[in-house]
Amino acid sequence: MRVLVTGGAGYLGSVMVPVLLDAGHEVTVLDDLMYGQSSLLGVASRKNFSFVRGDARDERALKGLLPHADAVIPMAALVGAPACERDPVLAESLNLGGVRSLIRLRSPGQMIVFPTTNSGYGTKNDVEYTTEETALEPISLYGRTKVQAEKELLEVGNVVTLRLATAFGVSPRMRIDLLVNHFVYEAVRCGYVVIYEKDFKRNYIHIDDVAECFAFCLENFDRLKNEPYNVGLDEANYSKGELANLVKERVPHFNVIFSDMANDPDKRNYVVSNAKLRQQGFAAHRSVRQGIDELLTAYKMLPDSSLYRNA
Repeated sequence: MRVLVTGGAGYLGSVMVPVLLDAGHEVTVLDDLMYGQSSLLGVASRKNFSFVRGDARDERALKGLLPHADAVIPMAALVGAPACERDPVLAESLNLGGVRSLIRLRSPGQMIVFPTTNSGYGTKNDVEYTTEETALEPISLYGRTKVQAEKELLEVGNVVTLRLATAFGVSPRMRIDLLVNHFVYEAVRCGYVVIYEKDFKRNYIHIDDVAECFAFCLENFDRLKNEPYNVGLDEANYSKGELANLVKERVPHFNVIFSDMANDPDKRNYVVSNAKLRQQGFAAHRSVRQGIDELLTAYKMLPDSSLYRNA
């Protein structure tokens, strides 16, 4: 297929684009490189890859690119609650406005595989498992923009939406503000972390599994379309305390401090079921322990820099 990936030079896209190229797709990336990243240099020589530097909200750019695409993966977004709270205007215009532009401009036959977030479930202390049937009650601007974008895409159809668990792992456009990545970074660079609300749970997924899931959705689009799917590793529904202790297994000197002196502004707390997608034939399999080991190796090479945080 000819695949247009907006925001394809980001944390997820930088891992996913090579996977799509290896699968034989022609991939065009539209990205404004807002973090100054050079994360796609490794695929610059690939004949089935092209890059356009530009804004995913620019309708002139979209009008020039969409007629040449069989499928669109709209990765361009301001990702994470802190980043969105810091710049709510950009969050609304990119996360939601960019998707609305895509809806207006795409042809009905073009496939869309859209990454949203299972943070849209919010706080579900009274629910044993959150499934795709669980009510969406996002508690952050980031969650609200992604939930609304998913709703509008599903209404127009010919789309698969993926409610991604919290990703972890190494990417050419590294992020150290994601929870697994952050805990390992603190263990290596600071030797300690202070955790509030240690029993709050969420689901996790290795970034390589995310990339493979997008390829799977393109290959099985007709069977999957017009449905949302949770995408995570069932064995990785960990509380923050459990996650920190997994890191401590690998970094024994890591001092984990649990505190009740303050509240975490991110109140997400849920256990996710990924059974719906697994029944369709895709299951994540890379463990959090595997990701921790990879991160420990990566952080030996990564310089100290705020460039690796979204906020």
